[in-house]
Amino acid sequence: MADSITIEQLHQKMNQDDSVFILDVRNPEDYSEWKIEGHNVQSMNIPYFDFLDEDETVYKDLPKDTEIVVVCAKGGSSEMVADILEEKGYKVRSLKEGMAGWSQLYVPVTIAVDEKVKLVQFNRLAKGCLSYMVVSEGSALVVDPGRKIDEYIDFAKQENVKIAHVMDTHLHADHISGGIDLAKQTGATYYISSGEMQGSDQPFEPLEKHSHIQFGAVDVEILAMPTPGHTPGSTSFLVNRKFLLSGDTIFVGGLGRPDLGGKAKEWAQSLYDTVFKKVADLPDDVLVLPTHYADIKEINENGYVGATLGDIRRSNEIMRTTDMEKFTEQVVSAVGETPPNYERIVGINRGTEHVTDQEAMELEIGPNRCAVHHQ
Repeated sequence: MADSITIEQLHQKMNQDDSVFILDVRNPEDYSEWKIEGHNVQSMNIPYFDFLDEDETVYKDLPKDTEIVVVCAKGGSSEMVADILEEKGYKVRSLKEGMAGWSQLYVPVTIAVDEKVKLVQFNRLAKGCLSYMVVSEGSALVVDPGRKIDEYIDFAKQENVKIAHVMDTHLHADHISGGIDLAKQTGATYYISSGEMQGSDQPFEPLEKHSHIQFGAVDVEILAMPTPGHTPGSTSFLVNRKFLLSGDTIFVGGLGRPDLGGKAKEWAQSLYDTVFKKVADLPDDVLVLPTHYADIKEINENGYVGATLGDIRRSNEIMRTTDMEKFTEQVVSAVGETPPNYERIVGINRGTEHVTDQEAMELEIGPNRCAVHHQ
């Protein structure tokens, strides 16, 4: 029987090896929509049922001198294919839990650290979802946490800090937020704009009541900036006037999609006001740190997703489109497919719908579709 490899081991291999060869044995439709990507990843798709035939041509492009990591949806089919390849002399391992497991990997990367503040980005690689922890003098704030709240609890323990504040920039539509659960488990205060939680009976502190939040022995200014557009209650957080945690408002390569509430034109006009009024006065050297990214290339050489506001303004045409009508037309026309299951996910995040852990994992599987390119 062929050996297996865990998602953590695969990520480590992707960071250390010059090249990683992945054989994805899911059907072509699933592969084209969502797959494991990386700067040094070579990926090939051959559906598993092709290996059940006795046609030897299926092996012609597989390398004999490189380890092959076989991937499927949940780990079963990849084990079968890995065994077949091992019998034929290939060096091969099967990815445990497949793409379902890969979708649960969170990778913390430190963006900035000094004697006062530490800022960490958590990258959920399979979903293109980003969340953040700001640490200062024994206290921590978490922004846009994912469903696996143990990732943040364990990291806080490593840093010897207490999570005191949890914030969602908006009501997420493509993944299940861990904000409410993380706040409940740690005793932290959970913040979100009240307009995002209409009809909810979940406890939260309205963001609109707080212009800034200070915590830790050193003051860390969290300037809550209403930045509607992706949703009416979207809020960005300006940390020490250096880092803009922009949610799904401004991305490295685009702006947030305004169509998920069924009011694309109206929300696009709000997005215009956000870009040309709310953030227009922020200096070019502010580092924009979004909650999603659309392409693996957006991970920079330092290992995190982020770019200065000046670079985004220069490279992103829509950020310079000052004509409102043209801006609105371009934003609306670029939205593409809606996130799968987004109406159910919104209900879960609002607390009006409840699912099991297994159902939650299945609802989240697939790529994010909140980050839209406008470059």
